[in-house]
Amino acid sequence: MTSQHLTAASKFLSLVLRHKPSTIGLELDAAGWARIDELLARAASAGHALSRALLEEVVETSDKKRFAFSEDGLRIRANQGHSVDVELGLSPVAPPARLYHGTASRFLEAILAEGLSKRQRHHVHLSESSETATAVGGRYGQPVLLLVDSGRMSAEGYLFFRSDNNVWLTDHVPPVYLSVVKAGSLG
Repeated sequence: MTSQHLTAASKFLSLVLRHKPSTIGLELDAAGWARIDELLARAASAGHALSRALLEEVVETSDKKRFAFSEDGLRIRANQGHSVDVELGLSPVAPPARLYHGTASRFLEAILAEGLSKRQRHHVHLSESSETATAVGGRYGQPVLLLVDSGRMSAEGYLFFRSDNNVWLTDHVPPVYLSVVKAGSLG
């Protein structure tokens, strides 16, 4: 399987398992799960050839571990990042003292004024790795690395969750808990 084919399959799965299952007539259950047999049939009807083997390769080789199979192997879902209404069943967890968020420099002024907002997603995504956060920020332009004082946030009553693929999630990060670690060339 070529990396381009895997990337295309992963992007398609992100679309239908995180954002718009209706594009192929798929329905997710309340926890975001889709039956694999139904996903394969509806994808094929919509002109997207997928196979169980391709799904397994996408799940196993994804560096971000975006997707997971159910314990019985009959269903698949995205681990986080949904813009559709799902309940992932995550329990609050005490975060590490510091987490990171990557963004593009063009968003920095608004973030420092308003904080990090979940926008159309269910949560703000944070990382324990500065490298991962910087790479995420670089997808949208000149990257900026923000440090989140998550230990203080947690002590002051903010809830954090950790997805199955170790992405930290919270509803909002007010600007008082943010500091710029690396701003690149902001000009």
